[in-house]
Amino acid sequence: MADIDNFNPNDVGIKGTLFGLPFDTDSAKVVVIPVPWDVTVSYGAGTADGPEAILEASSQIDFSQLDIAEPWKLGVAMADIPEVWYSLGRELREKSEDYIAWLEEGSNEEEREEMEAILAEVNEQTNQLMKYVKQQSEYWLKQGKTTILVGGDHSTPLGHFQACAKHYGDFGLLQIDAHADLREAYEGFEFSHASIMTNALKIKELTKLVQVGIRDFCDEEQQLIANSNGRVVTFFDQQLKHDQYAGKTWATQCEEIIKELPQQVYISFDIDGLDPKLCPNTGTPVPGGFDLEQVMYLIKQVVKSGRTIIGCDLNEVSPSEDEWDANVGARALYRMINLMAASKGMLQLN
Repeated sequence: MADIDNFNPNDVGIKGTLFGLPFDTDSAKVVVIPVPWDVTVSYGAGTADGPEAILEASSQIDFSQLDIAEPWKLGVAMADIPEVWYSLGRELREKSEDYIAWLEEGSNEEEREEMEAILAEVNEQTNQLMKYVKQQSEYWLKQGKTTILVGGDHSTPLGHFQACAKHYGDFGLLQIDAHADLREAYEGFEFSHASIMTNALKIKELTKLVQVGIRDFCDEEQQLIANSNGRVVTFFDQQLKHDQYAGKTWATQCEEIIKELPQQVYISFDIDGLDPKLCPNTGTPVPGGFDLEQVMYLIKQVVKSGRTIIGCDLNEVSPSEDEWDANVGARALYRMINLMAASKGMLQLN
C-alpha cells in the first residue's frame, strides 16, 4: 500500500483498486465483499458481473464530499472476486433458466423429474454460497473490519446479515427496494432474490424490517406485512409520492422512517429502488423510485439521528455497454461507505 499521506486526491485514481485508492484489505478499515451471483433471478440476468463492473468504474470518481472532510483517508478495499463462485453461478444460471422456462410454460409432467433435479441442485449450491458469504463476513469482522457486501442479485447478502447479527447483536434492517422480497421460496428457490427478506426475518436478532420505496408486491407479501405485528413496516412508493403531492416534504418522511428503526441499523440497498433512469439494466426495473440523492439523504439522516450503521449491501447493479449502471453503483457505494463510517465515528459528518 502506498502511504495515504503521500496520496494526492487530485490525481488520477489507481486503476485496479476500489475507487483508485492506495489500500488493500490488510490496510483498509472497510472491506467490500464481492459476491458475483445471480442464479435465481426471475427476469434479467447480468448482476453477477456487478462487482467487477463497479470496481472498474470506481476509479473514475472524485473523492471530495461537501459534508465529510477527506473521506479518501478512511481506508477502503475490495476483497478478491471469487472466480469459483462466478463460474459455478454461470453454469447454474443456464440450468435455472431452463427450470424457470419450464414453470412459465406450464410445468410439463414429462420433464418434471429433470426439472426437480435442477431445483434441488440450485438450492443446495445456493445454500453453500450463503455459508461461504457468512464465513467471509465473519472472517473480516473478526479482523476488526467494517464490512459491506456487493452483489450479485439480492439473494447474496443473507450470510452477511447473519454474520452481522452474530457480531453486533440486535438490529433493524432498512431496505431500499422496488420489491418487497417477502416471497416464500419464490419459484421453488429457497434462497431466491425475491425471498431475501423472508429469510432475513428468520434471524432472531433482526427486530425490525423497515422497507422504503416498495412498488412491486403480491397479496401474499401484503398480508405478511399486515400480520407481522409491526415487525415489518413498509413505506410504499405510492404512499410516499401521494403524500409529497399533498405537501409533505422528504425531510419529514425521512423522520417518520427513521423513528421506526432501532439503535443499530443494517442497510440493504437494491439499486432498483432508484428511478430506472439511473439503473436501466438492473434485473427487474420498475417505474417510479428515488433519485440517488434522496436515498443518500435518508441514510445521512440515519447517521445524524445518532444511530449506528453496522453493515450495508448494494445489489442488483448490472453492467451495460455505456457503463452507466456501474457508474451510478460506484458512486452509491462510495457514499454509503462514508456515511456508514461516519455513524461509527471513523469519519466526521458536518
